[in-house]
Amino acid sequence: MNILGISAFYHDSAAALVQDGRIAAAAQEERFTRKKHDYGFPQHAIDYCLREAEIRRSDLDLVVFYDKPLMKFERILETYVSYSPAGFKLFLMGLPLWLKQKLHTPRELRNGLGGESEGRFVFLEHHESHGACAFFPSPFAEAAILTMDGVGEWATGSIGVGRGNQIELLKELRFPHSLGLPYSAFTYFAGFRVNSGEYKLMGLAPYGRPIYRDRIVNELLDLKEDGSFRMNMDYFAFCYQDRMTSSKMDELFDGPPRTSETEITQREMDIAASIQAVTEEIVLRMARHAHEVTGLPNLTMAGGVALNCVANGRVLREGPFDNIWIQPAAGDAGGALGAALFAWYQLLDKPRGSEGKDMQSGSLLGPHYSENETRAFLDSQDAVYEHYPTEEQLCDAVSDLLVEQNVVGHMAGRMEFGPRALGSRSILGDPRSSEMQSTMNLKIKFRESFRPFAPAILREHVDEFFEMRPEDDSPYMLLVAPVKEDKRLPVDDSATGLEKLHQKRSVVPAITHVDYSARVQTVDRDRHPRFAGILEAFNAKTGCPVLINTSFNVRGEPIVNTPEDAYRCFMGTNMDVLVIDNFVLKKAEQPNAQTIDRGAYLEQFALD
Repeated sequence: MNILGISAFYHDSAAALVQDGRIAAAAQEERFTRKKHDYGFPQHAIDYCLREAEIRRSDLDLVVFYDKPLMKFERILETYVSYSPAGFKLFLMGLPLWLKQKLHTPRELRNGLGGESEGRFVFLEHHESHGACAFFPSPFAEAAILTMDGVGEWATGSIGVGRGNQIELLKELRFPHSLGLPYSAFTYFAGFRVNSGEYKLMGLAPYGRPIYRDRIVNELLDLKEDGSFRMNMDYFAFCYQDRMTSSKMDELFDGPPRTSETEITQREMDIAASIQAVTEEIVLRMARHAHEVTGLPNLTMAGGVALNCVANGRVLREGPFDNIWIQPAAGDAGGALGAALFAWYQLLDKPRGSEGKDMQSGSLLGPHYSENETRAFLDSQDAVYEHYPTEEQLCDAVSDLLVEQNVVGHMAGRMEFGPRALGSRSILGDPRSSEMQSTMNLKIKFRESFRPFAPAILREHVDEFFEMRPEDDSPYMLLVAPVKEDKRLPVDDSATGLEKLHQKRSVVPAITHVDYSARVQTVDRDRHPRFAGILEAFNAKTGCPVLINTSFNVRGEPIVNTPEDAYRCFMGTNMDVLVIDNFVLKKAEQPNAQTIDRGAYLEQFALD
């Protein structure tokens, strides 16, 4: 049986195909259109899923959409009426898209499938889809479920339970009270773009002090012990204006929002630290309440807030659960996968086994390209390359290049599903270098110098470098952990703000954030065999089982998908080496290679 899950029209459209209970394919539309956070109908992602599963549209038995558009429109209409006449202009701005497309989702689905699918359409509630993508792929036979995001139809968060092939959502938080929306509001206030700059806010937080924490809790939120809260909507404008905050927020936080691309001041750092501290506190309270409600030792999480890896790390270390599993595609894209799995298990009542490991396949669920396809493309570009016939030879050669301080773009096998690059579409570097973080940010990624990089570490060594248990599993880069004391270096405590960036804090300084934390990815042969091979070779030569792993893209673009995407990114940045499967290209050997100026790049693409 073939079940297609679809998320579309709001943020990060995606498609996922479940074939006889197996996740056959899943991908975000942005990777094909090259439009970051593409929310259009995921035609390319659907076509890919069908190709990967070797089926036709007419072979689909069910098509499942990840939310209920009519219920969402009801919420939007009721919100605008409540704020009328203030919200009327914003309502008119969004109405044409609703009338043209969103209110006609069944028609859009039929048209997108060419009228060939005879399977029936099913519509789930948004947080049902999140809950399903949290629990069903997890390694647990039963677990608590915690979902948190901006807003679905009415729900903005939920607590539930999963057992066997069924999930049940027991409690929910409802719009406009939402953990995701205040975080996005402060993202906007700090001068970053909503729905893409939240990572920046989280990365900026350790440079600041949480001096505004009490103002947030006392003035903006009525926070309860169970993690539920009500927002003081006098400070937020998203219900009736095309902006996140009102003028009252300016008064409370010492001035208006920062203008994009202007200097980041201590105020923005302190604001980031403060909302991050409040978010962590709320997530911990919600997790503890989920444990009280369910009495279960395992927790599964999804929704956009579940991508806040700092909060996740605290839940694991300080919360009441023995184990947690977080959906790697925790945002709206993962809703497509959750919708398909919900239909297979819960609607069709198919049995679900528990094998003690997740069924996400390392989240390597996207497209892959053959050696012949890659060679043909490289030859069409007159690229100069060396081909290594075996994996062992390739890993040995790449590890040598990394030891020599080269920045390496690495593309191999199937593309990752979700926002994190996990080794298949990654840029790699030596974490022992104190200059590598700034070099990769400014010369390769063309992004802010303060943005932290994540470490990928061989799983069997994770407890040697980080405050984690032996063999602790964090394969999807969704947990932050402290660097171990014996790997830290003393620093001058008088440094403030971005001055901290230039301090060498550990033996792996390029992945050690200013608060001695790191967003850890564990790597093993089972999930990521090629990446593990490179790490093993690097460790054998250096005694360091860690590499920098950041996504293979530049600021403003999605992660690369095809060999053409990877080559274009390689030639358009100051990257030293490109690896596509077993082909290795060195920048210095390429025709027409040139140094790329960051300022010219940003001006060309008008990036904020």
